[in-house]
Amino acid sequence: MGTNGSTMLEPLRQGLPPVDPTAVSGSASCALPARFEAVRGARSFTRSTLSQWGLDDRFDDVALVVSELVTNALRHALPDDTRPAVGGAGEPEAAVRLHLMRWSTRLVCAVRDPSEDRPGGSFAPERTQENCDLESGRGLFLVDSYSDSWGWHPLAGRLTGKVVWALFMLHE
Repeated sequence: MGTNGSTMLEPLRQGLPPVDPTAVSGSASCALPARFEAVRGARSFTRSTLSQWGLDDRFDDVALVVSELVTNALRHALPDDTRPAVGGAGEPEAAVRLHLMRWSTRLVCAVRDPSEDRPGGSFAPERTQENCDLESGRGLFLVDSYSDSWGWHPLAGRLTGKVVWALFMLHE
């Protein structure tokens, strides 16, 4: 299932400040299995990618956000027959993908999943205080706190599901 990166990123770009797609200086993605161990793999992928881009100093914040977005996708966005298992063989092809993109002044991490449901259910910035103790609200509260902005968009074209993204501004 080779995912066309530009197809996945098109709805993502609609939610960001206008940016020339040709100005992307780095892009990397990985497929994640429907297992909670995938969060560790996503963190490892993020560490090696940021290191290649010379952004080691941003790892802690970005990895926390990546962990929350991947965990949400695994916990809430997969169909019941592909819910994460602890270990196990013969799982279906990865339905969750992590994509990291770097421009000169920004970094975006995006997680694609097959659900078209709004992330976080009742999470809304104006209700953060009452939701931050709830399991489903706490993760997005952390995403909101550690990134410069975040959002989500349904996938376009033949792909079904959504992309949840977080933006980090880079100061050179």
